[in-house]
Amino acid sequence: MSGFRAGIAAVAGATLLVVQAGRTQGTEPPSAAPEVVTVATARGVSRLPVTLDPQAGPAISGDGLVRALNGGFRPDQPWVELTLARQTFRFLLGAPMLAFNDRLLPLAGWAFQVRDSLFLPLQFVSEILPEVLGERYQWDKATGSLKEIGPPLPAPPPATAPKPTVRQPARLPNGLLPGHVVTVDAGHGGVDPGNPGVYFPRGVTEKHITLQVALLLRDELRGRGVKVVMTRTTDTLIGLLDRGSFCTDKCDLFVSLHVDALPSNARRRYNDIDGFHTIIIGEQNTEEADRIARMENDALRFEGDTAAEVGEGLDFILRNLQLNEYLRESARAAELVQSEVGKVHTGTNRGVKQSRLLAVLNTARRPAILVEMGFSTNPHDARLLTSRKSQQSLAAAIADAIVEYLLEYERKTGDGSAGGKGR
Repeated sequence: MSGFRAGIAAVAGATLLVVQAGRTQGTEPPSAAPEVVTVATARGVSRLPVTLDPQAGPAISGDGLVRALNGGFRPDQPWVELTLARQTFRFLLGAPMLAFNDRLLPLAGWAFQVRDSLFLPLQFVSEILPEVLGERYQWDKATGSLKEIGPPLPAPPPATAPKPTVRQPARLPNGLLPGHVVTVDAGHGGVDPGNPGVYFPRGVTEKHITLQVALLLRDELRGRGVKVVMTRTTDTLIGLLDRGSFCTDKCDLFVSLHVDALPSNARRRYNDIDGFHTIIIGEQNTEEADRIARMENDALRFEGDTAAEVGEGLDFILRNLQLNEYLRESARAAELVQSEVGKVHTGTNRGVKQSRLLAVLNTARRPAILVEMGFSTNPHDARLLTSRKSQQSLAAAIADAIVEYLLEYERKTGDGSAGGKGR
């Protein structure tokens, strides 16, 4: 998919489509859909039933449309590439958008798969095809029919045919396919202590807690058959803007571990504010998310003037489709972490938050989450975070959430990688 990304990189920042609640902002759903779409070509007439999905909206069989129009398609998870009349359309599964000629076109619904069957939004045949290939296709709203005009085209070359089914390797005892990779990032380190740990034992700071839990999480994931890449395994400084790059195109999820803390001027609230939350990239910034971002980004000052200038100069936003593509996966991973950690944490479940300011998440190019495991400024959280038994429980809970996330993605895509390995 590198060619497509290179093609849209120049326009991605200006025409970014943010998927919220499964819809593209500003896109209205189509009017009442017909029960059947008739496709008329020189080769004959096909009747394709319209399926009404409660979330994706009206859709028709992608396989049926390809057969009727003498086209082809090629799965490229999480995309599907459709070829019609020598033109290529790329659908992002589960997201209301498609790519055509380096343009991003918003949709009211989205393409989805049910087992081995592909379904395309009705809007594709009723609006998109007649608009972008009007010399080839005409839509009759009154009869719900798509007519192919002009002389017949030859069938697409075999390269556009679906890839042959490859036998999947045997699953692990927990149900996962082998080969998943997760990057675990222990926040801070070296000359960067993180927050001072008001209620931690003398000499213990955030960097020590994050490393202890990160090493336990590594072992928990390995025990579940997941390969783990660590940003650090010792008390050393890793550049804040370099951490995300540890999660390469073979990586399924980037998990950064941190400890929260209230500022000293909020001392009166130390006993009242406790608990855990998970942060993802997003535009729905809150005052609390901004507070956390400022605290965590402060680590840039330990990396010299150049890193600090880069951090200050970057306009941390969802810069391209690749990040937006992973927004939904990041959100689901964060929800699962909150649910599982809530079973073992004694503090408040503070939910999932979004921030467009966190440098460590903005450098990740895969689904990414940042887990604030508790407040060092709360005595109860501090005891939990410094107890070896509780650290083990937290690591096991986060590992359980990650495994469930990977299993869900496998069930949704039929693929063994959340990030879409091999693209």
